[in-house]
Amino acid sequence: MADLQAQIEELWAHRTELEPGDKPARRLIREAVDLLDSGQARVAEVVAGRVVVNEWLKLAILLLFRVSKMKTTELGPFEFADKIPLKTGFQEAGVRVVPGASARYGAFLERGVVLMPSYVNIGAHVGHNTMVDTWATVGSCAQIGANVHLSGGVGIGGVLEPPQAAPVVVEDDCLIGSRCIVAEGARVGRGSVLGAGCILTGSIPVIDAQTGAEVGRGYVPPNSVAVTATRTKKFGNHAFGLPCVLVIKHLHEGDRHDKAKLNEILRDHGATV
Repeated sequence: MADLQAQIEELWAHRTELEPGDKPARRLIREAVDLLDSGQARVAEVVAGRVVVNEWLKLAILLLFRVSKMKTTELGPFEFADKIPLKTGFQEAGVRVVPGASARYGAFLERGVVLMPSYVNIGAHVGHNTMVDTWATVGSCAQIGANVHLSGGVGIGGVLEPPQAAPVVVEDDCLIGSRCIVAEGARVGRGSVLGAGCILTGSIPVIDAQTGAEVGRGYVPPNSVAVTATRTKKFGNHAFGLPCVLVIKHLHEGDRHDKAKLNEILRDHGATV
């Protein structure tokens, strides 16, 4: 894989010289993107508590767009024009895909994933037994863990450029409530719950409700229940309510799977999933 990485980085250094249809370059690029598509490699992963980006794989995706030609695909009354094909082989992979759902080549879906009418973009990695619910989107290179529920209308942001930028990471066993937006490299720690309508980006403060202290920006700690909130900030003589995410509860072992208890916690704070 190190040799392939070096070759992709060399192609990137001379990308302005590449043309659509360059077969040798395309063969190398497809070899790299095939690793993503099959789950043998991933754009980013959490190592020792830190998100590590495999930048060269993002370069391969960008190069794929450069060397690919536009193609028209017809499916019944629908017509599509794109450079990247759709993913195939769902049944063999043990993935359930409801009509209206699609995933792009270069995304990886582990066994047991369920796609309701939804969309998963290139470079994304979705862990086993995760549900991507109706009208949810998983953006390019986003990393979604196992046993996650992305509720209806959730928007998981994507990132390709700059290549070194970290993608969104939602760790294992998370519940992301309806119409949440998680974008700009934000991260949701393992076992956490976001109440409906939360907006979590890389710059949004995350505040502990018990202490009032900011615990970070764009990062919800593991085993937390978090909801959308506002904080007061003054500009000159005027005060405004700016968005934040409020951690209202730290879950104990077993709480995550007690739906009645979760709903009670969220209702007490005027939120739902």
